[in-house]
Amino acid sequence: MNLAFDFGITNTDIVSFDDGTMDYFSFPSESVTDESLKKFLNSLKLDISKINKIAVTGGKSSDLSDSLLNIPVIKVNEVDAIGYGVKELYKITDSEFLAVSTGTGTACIGLINNEFKHLGGISVGGGTLQGLSNLLFNEVDSEIINKLATEGNRNELDALIGEVVNNIGLLHPNVTASNFAKARISNNFSDEDLASSLSNMVGEVIGTISYLNAMLIGV
Repeated sequence: MNLAFDFGITNTDIVSFDDGTMDYFSFPSESVTDESLKKFLNSLKLDISKINKIAVTGGKSSDLSDSLLNIPVIKVNEVDAIGYGVKELYKITDSEFLAVSTGTGTACIGLINNEFKHLGGISVGGGTLQGLSNLLFNEVDSEIINKLATEGNRNELDALIGEVVNNIGLLHPNVTASNFAKARISNNFSDEDLASSLSNMVGEVIGTISYLNAMLIGV
């Protein structure tokens, strides 16, 4: 059995691979130490004697010992982990592509000349969505936020292109001209509308930065 740990800001994601079967686990993140790694192993309730090796990436995983409970700990560069992970999961065969890792924040990884490179990132991500949701309508559960967003109408808060101008190039009238702009002059919106507008804004920011990075490397 092999294990892989990805230490994120919000969650620590774990994959076990045994006899061709993969199982996935996720726990709230803690400080990345040998002791916390042992704690995660205990939480998984696995037979430690069957673990051949542990791969780690993300956070400060490079500070971990090279061996834990006599099990080799292999440290993987996070850029490579994201790139190879995307390539394997989506069966990508292109010689160049862009991978976008959206967690608490967002990172853009490009495969260029057979090498994965960190093109840049932004601080907007899932953490932004949860943090602002907590401030705006007192909710941090991502599933509840998503449910509220699907029930809301962002048009109650967002100013759309078709509402403020006739035409701008090829932009569709329903494209956002300004997020939350209507909140300056109206209180006629619900928590569902807030969730919808906020989710849309976070998605638009991530989509825009992803598109620009894809253009940068020509994919």
